[in-house]
Amino acid sequence: MTRAGDRQWNLVLTGPPGAGKGTQAVRLAARLGIPQVSTGDMLREAVASESELGKRVKAIMERGDLVSDEIVIELVRERFARSDCGPGFILDGFPRTVAQAKALDELLAQLGRSQITVIALEVPEAELINRILARGEGRADDNEATVRKRLQVYQSETAPILEHYSAGLARIHGVGEIDEIESWIAEALQLS
Repeated sequence: MTRAGDRQWNLVLTGPPGAGKGTQAVRLAARLGIPQVSTGDMLREAVASESELGKRVKAIMERGDLVSDEIVIELVRERFARSDCGPGFILDGFPRTVAQAKALDELLAQLGRSQITVIALEVPEAELINRILARGEGRADDNEATVRKRLQVYQSETAPILEHYSAGLARIHGVGEIDEIESWIAEALQLS
């Protein structure tokens, strides 16, 4: 098993809905001994903590509004301050826009962290639709039309971060056995 060792891992795992990000993030986090940092988990944790920030987040979510980039970055900053993030992290679900990517870059520069590496799982649209519909993500509205809409949102809002991070980007074919995809990610990161 590879551990973080002397290297600091600042990783983003991205890809469209159904690409297998969560599965691969859990495996990579275990392999490197670093946390998987999910913005959804952080938002739920903030609300449960009943801190000032948590109360703000709860009010926003109760109104049905999206939590602002500024608040998400504040949550990410707090999460990175924890000792388990010292050797690195895997961001899952963030950044979702170029504006968020730029804010993340600024945060990492302020924290003196090394450059970020982005792992992009690439899966053909037809395969993504089949995966999401087959596994049923628990959404009452998961039908082909809504899945296609989610994929369009990914293409218009999130896919542009790949160009932003082109210097530190590893594109991984996301179709195959889970172990096989994990090995391709390990190879891209030059893990032994």
